[in-house]
Amino acid sequence: IINSSGFNKTMTMKTFCGRANPTTGALDWVEESEEYDYHQEIARSCYADMLHDKDRNEKYYEGIRAAVSRVKARSERVVVLDIGTGTGLLSMMAVTAGADYCYAIEVFKPMAQAATCIVERNGFSDKIKVINKHSTEVTWRDHWMQSVYFLPAEEDVSEGEELNLIVSHDDYSLWYSLTQSEQNDVKVAKFRPCCTCQAHLVWTRPRFGELNDEQRTESYLNALRSILKPDSVCLSVSDGSLLPIFAHLLGSKKVFSLENSGMAKQVIEQVLHANSLKHGVQLLEIRPEQLSLTDLEGNQISVLMGEPYFSTSLLPWHSLFFWYCRTSVALLLHPNATILPRAATLYIVAVEFRDLWRIRAPCGTCEGFDVSPMDEMIQQSLDYRESWEAEPHPLWEYPCRALTKPRPVMTFDFTQCVPEQPINSDGTVPFTGRGRCHGVALWMEYQLTEDITVSMGLTKPVSKEGACEWNPHRKQGVFFFRSTREISGDGREDLTYNLTFEPHTGDIKMDFSVTKP
Repeated sequence: IINSSGFNKTMTMKTFCGRANPTTGALDWVEESEEYDYHQEIARSCYADMLHDKDRNEKYYEGIRAAVSRVKARSERVVVLDIGTGTGLLSMMAVTAGADYCYAIEVFKPMAQAATCIVERNGFSDKIKVINKHSTEVTWRDHWMQSVYFLPAEEDVSEGEELNLIVSHDDYSLWYSLTQSEQNDVKVAKFRPCCTCQAHLVWTRPRFGELNDEQRTESYLNALRSILKPDSVCLSVSDGSLLPIFAHLLGSKKVFSLENSGMAKQVIEQVLHANSLKHGVQLLEIRPEQLSLTDLEGNQISVLMGEPYFSTSLLPWHSLFFWYCRTSVALLLHPNATILPRAATLYIVAVEFRDLWRIRAPCGTCEGFDVSPMDEMIQQSLDYRESWEAEPHPLWEYPCRALTKPRPVMTFDFTQCVPEQPINSDGTVPFTGRGRCHGVALWMEYQLTEDITVSMGLTKPVSKEGACEWNPHRKQGVFFFRSTREISGDGREDLTYNLTFEPHTGDIKMDFSVTKP
């Protein structure tokens, strides 16, 4: 590249990545180096998860042996096409089983390079050719992922009853329906069912589950009953929340709700209309920092409320956007205004996972084959950034056992504005259980009132055996250790933590380690 002065300059490539910004509640485009996407793809690949599945590997090996034997029994040459080879494991199994030659296709270049190295290290270069090209198939990126189709309506069935399962499709989708077997006239839907209420475009399945959680709803209702008065002027800050409707039904004088999304606003308008509450809540499609007394019809806010829930939140602390909203509207609050929730507390617990640890654990060897080049490639990408960050996971799907007691490590006071200076927290938590510590789980608990708290993490106290029950509607944060830590459980080890909340970014920097007192 030639600049205007005529001197040669080197161009540095950059990439823009979407990141949730807790200070604005938006998805920001952040400039990263050219290598960022490359390392993210490798670090999040989960290839090791499959290689740790011994039962899966043994069944593939058994099937490959049988397939190769059948072809050889016909006195034919065995040439294998391995589509989406990954580490080259199945190709090496095929050659070991007697295949004459293998073409191993892998579209992801870093994985293809690792596969080439693995094939060479195991002495199969003369029988396996790794080809870095596209195929008609897509690589196995998720390990044994299932899907669920929700029927249009629940059906009452009895043991032994026969049903008709009808499967329909068009160029894009499959859809299903059930009918009683005695129905002779089976009607097949000609068109796939589409959402017309828009709620399914605004709310995720976990969000629907959250809104249908009666115990959770009752906690919010009880909290609202304890703080609302006939002259209350309420402002709700959450995405597509039912709290403003509850506040109106409980007798508040005025209820306003900030809706960041036009589609979410339409959904809440439909709910209001369906319940003859069209004028009960005023929906404002406006940013908190743009809100004025004119928008509030000259009223000061006496109750600021939120679940909080925001569609852009990924990690537990991303919902701290509510705190930033509270800060933005500080001048519009009545001097004696009530904030709900009044505070949030970040909790941690060290855990042993039954399965989730596999996505990060090195394999070394798999069914007798050396796959360590893949381990080295993934670790290099993890070292790029991932090793120092937590990642979101729905822990109700991944059984784990607590090795420490849950510990509150940082509290955010919503009755005050967001501070200018960072909030720091460090300390130790003694290990109380014996096992293999894979990492640390993190979650938020919101203090709605002085005596009502809702947890986005553990929903029950940890049992004596360490069993954990997690909130199924929210994702928790997980900080993985680079390697498994063996814990004796006799009080000789502590979990040491150091966390810093950065107000200007809304993010939390963290570091955990296992130490001996």
